[in-house]
Amino acid sequence: MSLLQRLEMRQGQALVMTPQLLQAIKLLQLSQLDLSAYVDAELERNPLLERAESEGESEREAPEASGDGEYDGGDGPEAETWLGSEMTQSRSEIEGDLDTRLDNVFADENPTPRENGTGDMLSLTPAPYGNAGGSFDGELPDFEATLTAETSLREHLAAQLDLATQNPSDRLIGSFLIDAVDDAGYLREDIDGVAERLGASLDDVARILKLVQTFDPPGVAARDLAECLAIQLREQDRFDPAMQALVSRLDLVAKRDFPALRRLCGVDDEDLVEMLAEIRRLDPKPGRAFGAHAVEVLVPDVFVRPAPDGSWLVELNSEALPRVLVNQSYYARVSKGAVADGDKAFLSECLQTANWLTRSLEQRARTILKVATEIVRQQDAFFLHGVAHLRPLNLKTVAEAIGMHESTVSRVTSNKSIGTSRGTLEMKYFFTAAIPGAAGAASHSSESVRHRIKQLVDAEASDVLSDDALVQRLRDEGIDIARRTVAKYRESLRIPSSIERRREKMATAVR
Repeated sequence: MSLLQRLEMRQGQALVMTPQLLQAIKLLQLSQLDLSAYVDAELERNPLLERAESEGESEREAPEASGDGEYDGGDGPEAETWLGSEMTQSRSEIEGDLDTRLDNVFADENPTPRENGTGDMLSLTPAPYGNAGGSFDGELPDFEATLTAETSLREHLAAQLDLATQNPSDRLIGSFLIDAVDDAGYLREDIDGVAERLGASLDDVARILKLVQTFDPPGVAARDLAECLAIQLREQDRFDPAMQALVSRLDLVAKRDFPALRRLCGVDDEDLVEMLAEIRRLDPKPGRAFGAHAVEVLVPDVFVRPAPDGSWLVELNSEALPRVLVNQSYYARVSKGAVADGDKAFLSECLQTANWLTRSLEQRARTILKVATEIVRQQDAFFLHGVAHLRPLNLKTVAEAIGMHESTVSRVTSNKSIGTSRGTLEMKYFFTAAIPGAAGAASHSSESVRHRIKQLVDAEASDVLSDDALVQRLRDEGIDIARRTVAKYRESLRIPSSIERRREKMATAVR
C-alpha cells in the first residue's frame, strides 16, 4: 500500500452560514418588541447608526433667528402685542378681561404687579421657575417625587403584619410566608419546609399562617382553592356545615353533579342554588387586584383593508417598523482622523454591520409583506364572510406560491399579526388543518369546524346535543368528522360535556 500526494479539482455546492445571513434569519423571526430591543442595542453599540426621523419630526424646523440674534416672533399685530415691552391696560381692565382678580392669577409667593400713579402696569414679571415648584435652590422641580406608585400585594400584606404583631420571631415567619405568596394570592410553600428552613416549630408557622390569612384581601395566603373559599366564607359568617361540605367537594361542583351535591349537603334544590350562587360571588384569585400589569395591546405588523375595486390592500404598519440610517458623512469625517490600525478596523466593522442591518430590515419588511399578501389572497373568503369561510392552508402552499422555502414562511409568520376589520389576528391563525368533506365534497378548515360546533352548542334550547349528535349535524352539513375529533374541539373551546350542560340547564330551570 503506497501513499501518494496529488492535486484534484472538485465542483460542489455548499451553504455557508455567514454572520450576516444568521443575522437576517434572526431578524426575520423576531417580534416587534424583540426587534425594537435589538435595534436599540445596535444603535447604542454602533456609532454609525442613527434612528431615522419620522415624517412629523422631519417637517419640524428650528425657529429662525433674526439679524440681532434674538428670536423673530414674526410680523403682524400679534407679534407686536406679545413682544411689546409695556402693557397699556390698567389693572382693572386686565381683571375685567380675565374675569378674576390678579391676586387669584399669580401665586402668593410671586411679586404683586405694581402700578404707577395713573394705574398703568409697570411690571408683570413672574416668579422664577424653581420657586413655582416650591424649590428655593434654583433647581427644577422633581416631578418624579409627585408620581404615585401601585402598592404590591407583598407591601400590602407587610404593612398589615407590622400592625398585627410586634414579636420579632413572628414577624420573621410572617415575612417569609408573605414572600411565598404568588400574584394570585396563594401560598406556594409547604409549611413543613418553611418551619425547617427557619428553624421554627410547625405550630408557630401554622399559627402565623392563620394570622396572615386574616389579612386583606380575604382569602389571601390560602394553599388551595377550597381553603381560599373557606376563608372568605368564614369572614362572611356563612361557613356552616352544609357550605363546608359543598366546598370540600369542588370536583362535584365542576362536574355540575347536583344530585350528588344535594345528598352530600343535605339541602333541597333551592338551597343548593343559593349556595352555588354564593360560591360564584367569591374571588378565586384574591391577589389579582394588586400589582396588575398593564395589558399589552397586540400591534399588527400588517394592515388589510378593502380596495375600491373589490380587492384587498395589504400594507405594512409603518409605526411598527424600526427605521435606521447609516451616517456616511460621519464615517467619512471620522475615518480621516483614524491613524491606528485598530481604529480603522473598528470603523470598517461598524460600517459593514450598519449596512447589513439596514439591508436586513428592508429584506424583512419585503418578506413579511409578500407572505401576508399571499395569505390574504388565499383567505379572501374569510375577510369577506368570516370564520365560517376560513379555508384549509399550510406553509407549503404559501411557500410554493411565492417561491420561498417553508422554513422562511414559518419564520415570517411567527410572532407576527395582521390587522383586519375583524380584529387583529396572528398570522398562524390562518394556517389550519383540513377536515375532509362528506361524499367527496371540498375539505373544511378545522377552525371553521370549531366555530360551527360552538354555534350549534350556543343554539341549544331544551335539547342538549351529545357528541354523537354533533357529529351527525356536521355530517349533514357535509363535514366528515370523527366523534373523538368533535370531543377534542369541544374541550379546546372549554365547552362542558352534554351531561354537564344538561345538569346546568336543569339547575337554571329550578332557579
